[in-house]
Amino acid sequence: MAKNQRADVKNPNNPSHKAAVDNRANQLNPNNTATKSGRSKK
Repeated sequence: MAKNQRADVKNPNNPSHKAAVDNRANQLNPNNTATKSGRSKK
């Protein structure tokens, strides 16, 4: 059976789901240091 990555990410009981949600939250968080380093200040 093929591994279904999308199903893993959408399943809240799977560790991959938490990693995906945390990554999205970090990308959207303007206070995140990684986000600040990639953007130029205007």
